[in-house]
Amino acid sequence: MTGWRNQVDGTEAAPEDVGMSSGPLESMVNAIGAGEFVKITSVLVARHGKLVLERYFGGCESSSLMDTRSATKTVTGMLVGIAIDQGFIPGVEATVMGYFADKHPVQNADPRKDQITLEDLLTMSSCLECDDFNSFSRGNEERMYLIEDWVKFALDLPIKGFPSFQTRPKDSPYGRSFSYCTSGVTVLGAVLERATGMPVPEFADRYLFGPLAITERQWQYLPLGTAMTGGGLRLRSGDLLKLAQLSLDEGVWNGSRIISSAWIRESTTAKVAVDEETEYGYLWWLRRFGGDNRKSRAWLMSGNGGNKVAAFPDLDLVAVITSTNFGTRGMHERTDRLLDEFIVEAAQE
Repeated sequence: MTGWRNQVDGTEAAPEDVGMSSGPLESMVNAIGAGEFVKITSVLVARHGKLVLERYFGGCESSSLMDTRSATKTVTGMLVGIAIDQGFIPGVEATVMGYFADKHPVQNADPRKDQITLEDLLTMSSCLECDDFNSFSRGNEERMYLIEDWVKFALDLPIKGFPSFQTRPKDSPYGRSFSYCTSGVTVLGAVLERATGMPVPEFADRYLFGPLAITERQWQYLPLGTAMTGGGLRLRSGDLLKLAQLSLDEGVWNGSRIISSAWIRESTTAKVAVDEETEYGYLWWLRRFGGDNRKSRAWLMSGNGGNKVAAFPDLDLVAVITSTNFGTRGMHERTDRLLDEFIVEAAQE
């Protein structure tokens, strides 16, 4: 791997050279190899810009394109930030409906739909009735996959209601109510295309992947041809680590600015509460990992299967864990353990 702040020869530095303990990392690799953590395909760790661990499992290797599912959403957030930085989009306050005059009339017409902003979609807190965690939701992503026009599917959704057991936005931290909505992020991809005049992959190559020397990528596509920005983008594990390092370094890579520091700060600042332990920024999960008495904050790209791409700003550490535990119980808890008990532990010893 090349392009790291203090390491350009692709070799691993000793953990002790960057203030980490090799013991927990060795224990983690041994535990994965022994089958204690099943279907893990890669683990990469870098600290202070130096790669200290790069291991592959289950027949995968450094050239393998990993399907990290909804980790793609965070890449979409980066692309929206770049589009704003470059002047293609005026800002997060831009309203969504204004980009889709050709989709009118929409079903369940309501003036509140006209007020939905990019920020509402970036924070999973729009007024649309869309909840992937609720199989009964009209906007559940599994229903979207049955429709040809996924963007129209989202725009046609009704306004959500708030039964007594759910907290209304005005009574919630940050004035927003979280509701995980993949279809909203697919809409962001269509906004990117219309605002920039480029297909999403072309825009990504020009402004994000190209500057990072990410040459191998595989997008999924909507039935009508737009790249799927809500999940399924396949990247190499080393390139996922680059994205985490780029964010940790406030948008700068090898001395060149790719994303504004203002966007990185805003993206990784809590905008909505998910639960007692988790908050959400602009398509970044915000959590803490480590021992009970000294947890370290993390910015997370996260996807089905337990896939995690993590940046720890207080530790100057980035990590990638890829997995194919798709749709299984405890998939995220397993990779959380790898972060808690081994990776963060190695940095805190």
